[in-house]
Amino acid sequence: MYVARLAGLPVYDPNGDQVGKVRDVVAMMRQGDQPPRVLGLVVEVFTRRRIFLPMTRVTSVDVGHVITTGVLNMRRFEQRPTEVLVLGELLDRTVTIADTGATAVVFDMAMEQWRTRDWLLTKVAVREGSKRFRRRGQTHVFDWTDVSGFTQVEEGQGATHILAAFESMRPADLAGVLHDLSPKRRKEIAAALDDERLADVLEELPEDIQVEILDGLDTERAADVLEEMSPDDAADLIAELPTETAERLLTLMEPEEAEDVRRLLTYEEHTAGGLMTSEPVILPVDATVADALAHVRNADLSPALAAMIYVCRPPLETPTGRFIGIGHIQRLLREPPSELVSAALDTDLDGLRPDDSLQTVSKYLATYNLVAAPVLDDEGRLLGAVTVDDVLDHLLPDDWREHDHPDTPQEVGHDGT
Repeated sequence: MYVARLAGLPVYDPNGDQVGKVRDVVAMMRQGDQPPRVLGLVVEVFTRRRIFLPMTRVTSVDVGHVITTGVLNMRRFEQRPTEVLVLGELLDRTVTIADTGATAVVFDMAMEQWRTRDWLLTKVAVREGSKRFRRRGQTHVFDWTDVSGFTQVEEGQGATHILAAFESMRPADLAGVLHDLSPKRRKEIAAALDDERLADVLEELPEDIQVEILDGLDTERAADVLEEMSPDDAADLIAELPTETAERLLTLMEPEEAEDVRRLLTYEEHTAGGLMTSEPVILPVDATVADALAHVRNADLSPALAAMIYVCRPPLETPTGRFIGIGHIQRLLREPPSELVSAALDTDLDGLRPDDSLQTVSKYLATYNLVAAPVLDDEGRLLGAVTVDDVLDHLLPDDWREHDHPDTPQEVGHDGT
């Protein structure tokens, strides 16, 4: 079974219910040229926690699925010093072919179950360096004993093939993969991601890892990535940087993008102004329902931002002209496309003020059953919008991504006992 093909496969219990998806394979290197022993799988369950599934609890590994005994240890997976992540750490490694002395890059590995019932990594699929007039180098499959180089630390390891294996992942899921890797490997993968994809992934990572990855980029590229982030997330990240570094990055950013971020940085962190995004969906009073629906179809909008439109007088960039009201997309869906949105606005709600506390923002959203709310200045101009996901990020502990829920049952040990 080739390991790269396991990435993203659904994991089912004996009753046919899906319990998660495969994210990586855990192996243990052994002495000499003995093939590594596969210890288990890293499985992402529906709470986005990554757990360890021992191979002793796997009853079937097929092209389309993995089946378990149904007994899972819901403790978060933590890699041990003797373990390697096959997808995360061994793909894209440069190895030496024993017979020829040539070097090649690993793009996949195969594991198989032996008579002892142990699973071993027995095959290495490699791509040799491309020759002139050839688009890609030749590919070969070797026995584990026919290649060497896995035990050395490789500087500047590539990330082409691991990213290919995780291509269909959502940013939040890829962020989970990066979170579990070493700082060295995170830096290499971040370097291989395009700016937009890296920006999306950074928004899903804890602030300390965001800073670590940004520090590993050259200054110009770091500024480009910050431009691709939503202004509120970029402001939160820049606030964690040394003052000189932050100012240098803001100077390199496009003036309009930098201006939005600078404005958000003037607000206290746990206030409506510090929580808001300056780029909600803003429409003029003569916009139609069809216009509103066209704007919220933008794939870059979060579900919370896409749930509501804000109607204002010109200018339509924040801070806008006078704020008129909000349009709930769920209500607009019941109106004729040619109807003016101004005829279906909610104008009764007073918006938040930028210095409103996190507690005030939370009560506002809960009281009116909203997933987003406008933030207005004293002159009634729209400054931005606070969304429920940003509120939750600040209500939860800073390290909520790092720890399991205290009520999570612990059913089996990491070693499968």
